[in-house]
Amino acid sequence: MLSRLHLCISGTVQGVGFRPFVHRLALELELGGWVQNRSGTVWIALEGDAAPLADFCARVIRDAPPLARPQIQHQHSEPLLIARRGFAILPSRSDEIADIHLPADTHLCADCRRELFDPQDRRYRYPFINCTQCGPRYTLIAGLPYDRPRTSMAAFPLCPACEAEYRDPHNRRFHAEPVACPACGPQLAWRGASTAAREAALQAALGALRGGEIIAVRGVGGYHLMTDACNEDAVARLRLRKQRPARPFAVLFDERGEDGAAMLRRFLQPSAEELRLLRSPQRPIVLAAQAEPALLAASIAPGMPRIGAMLPHSPLQALLSEGFGGPLLATSGNLSGEPICLDPHEAEARLGRIADGFLHHDRPILRPAEDGVWQVFGARATPIRIGRGEAPQAWRLAKPLAQPTLALGGEQKVCIALGWGDRAVVSPHIGDLAHPESLDWLARVVADFTRLYQVAPRQIALDAHPQYRSREWARATGLPCIQIWHHHAHASALAAEHPDVHQWLCLSWDGVGLGPDGSLWGGECLLGAPGHWQRVARLRPFRLPGGEAASREGWRSAAGMLWEAGRTAPLWHPQIDTLHAAWQRGLNSPPTSAIGRLFDGAAALLGICLEASFEGEGPMRLQALAETVDHGPRWPVAWRKNEGLWELDWASWLDGLLDEHVGKAHRAWALHDALARALPALIERLALPQSLALGGCGGVFQNALLVSRLAAQGLDVILPQRQPANDGGLALGQLIEVSAGAPLTPCRA
Repeated sequence: MLSRLHLCISGTVQGVGFRPFVHRLALELELGGWVQNRSGTVWIALEGDAAPLADFCARVIRDAPPLARPQIQHQHSEPLLIARRGFAILPSRSDEIADIHLPADTHLCADCRRELFDPQDRRYRYPFINCTQCGPRYTLIAGLPYDRPRTSMAAFPLCPACEAEYRDPHNRRFHAEPVACPACGPQLAWRGASTAAREAALQAALGALRGGEIIAVRGVGGYHLMTDACNEDAVARLRLRKQRPARPFAVLFDERGEDGAAMLRRFLQPSAEELRLLRSPQRPIVLAAQAEPALLAASIAPGMPRIGAMLPHSPLQALLSEGFGGPLLATSGNLSGEPICLDPHEAEARLGRIADGFLHHDRPILRPAEDGVWQVFGARATPIRIGRGEAPQAWRLAKPLAQPTLALGGEQKVCIALGWGDRAVVSPHIGDLAHPESLDWLARVVADFTRLYQVAPRQIALDAHPQYRSREWARATGLPCIQIWHHHAHASALAAEHPDVHQWLCLSWDGVGLGPDGSLWGGECLLGAPGHWQRVARLRPFRLPGGEAASREGWRSAAGMLWEAGRTAPLWHPQIDTLHAAWQRGLNSPPTSAIGRLFDGAAALLGICLEASFEGEGPMRLQALAETVDHGPRWPVAWRKNEGLWELDWASWLDGLLDEHVGKAHRAWALHDALARALPALIERLALPQSLALGGCGGVFQNALLVSRLAAQGLDVILPQRQPANDGGLALGQLIEVSAGAPLTPCRA
């Protein structure tokens, strides 16, 4: 029996080769009809017999292209007397609101890489080669439906050869919107001591790298600063110019060889899971242990055992890494804390004192996308930063929002989230809001999201801290603003990944965040579920002399701990006595229960980090030191009830931290071990049911040693696997709190 079947396909179906796939499948099954991009969805009309129509419905989901995530949103059929012949791809329509999913940028595929290095191919060494299965998407889309005129490639008309490929249903560049070649596409340009174009520009850049120079390279989502990762002098110069004294740099490795990791293995010792992540379509930065002896420049990651490694994600990176023949330092093209540079004029203005030369190209970048960062605990991968190829990240909410809501996250590692109905989308990493440029980017991303997703928020959810810059920006919009507690948002972001779990004991441990009682939380144990969190335990509080200054100066946390325990602090500051007097009177000395500040204090007491040059440096150095040994003293664990809360008393650990008869590494290990051993004792005191899920969130749960010590206690701690444990996950958590019915408090002026 003949039928006409209409399908509406939602999900990630634009910019991923889905229409060409539908075209091929329909022809294979001898079905007539058409396929059409509409605003965020793909519509299909099919005519034929019942059996091939049923086969099509199964295979359009099962056999979809690797980058596609299709879902049949709705379908209907009607009887037919005569079926049409042939199958067409119709021009796109944009006259309706739909379930929009933006495609992500994807790394250079194997077929395009093979052509890139094939002297017989017409795209030999062309830095902008792509097809339906690879290349830029999110960074060049101006609007939906996804067609070339709505991308930054609209400025590059197709040559006859590319036009023929674009129109050929049997070619893998059939309707590949960014398709181009040397005759019609974007080109490179070099600006340094001399100027050059095309292949000569690439060779000039490689010559500068071989000479130990620092270059700025315009990539898919912004500029990278690059230099020889084995040249200590070059790396030290970059640190000085970029004003980044100690924070680790990432390293780009060439992927030649049988498994693409031959060069990487000369310098690092990646696990199987780390290699899988490195070779994934997103091509993130992945933390991996250095090989012995260390061959990279010591200044790449001073004092840190792990290196952020990456493999080429774009054809330009592949050409640079292959041509250079060694590892390349690759870091964001900005001054520390500022947004990444996008266009040539901006790059030369902002990076002119850092880079010795610039490798530009003329394909416009419509929105930034930095590299994602991941690490592996055992066999579990967890993100540190969501970046290029991973975002925008789509979520389904267990409970729909009453009205469209924009969530702004916190102050650092900011991502935004836009939610409407049962949908939410999370942006790529924006950065820290300490710089005015970052607030400008926040505004641009918000405007971009509301336009692309055709959603106008009617309220803004943000962190409860009154001094976060996002609050001032939000109030200027005129929209109603509601505040969400920092650690509740952390816990709810984790819970969003496990909608089938209904009750949690969530360890919300981080640097600091404002709590409902007005103190600085960060070592909290929360019982419940999104919208209904109850604090049942915490770290024993201590007051921070100097308040916010303690986030940069770990000695202040150490002094607060010593004074809280009735001890004397060393002469870390010329006015230490004045600080102590102010601390005793409670002046600018807010109480905190944060594990992050405890780690800061411990690092200072051990003399390994009195002042941090980047966020989290003290805890990172403490972890790195502890990981050089595999045992230490067994410190006592004491939980005490105080005002209805169980408190973990750290005061007795000061004796161990100050015991100079024990090596510093063993003392650092003992602190991690004591924290881990405290959890089983707490669970026993709380008499919690066995079915309760134990979760870990907040930046402290990026500490691999702490996670391993918890596992050694027999604790199966659930960690985030889609969103970062750190503040990068706050925006999603804020949306979850709103949708789950958390008590909503309007923001005060």
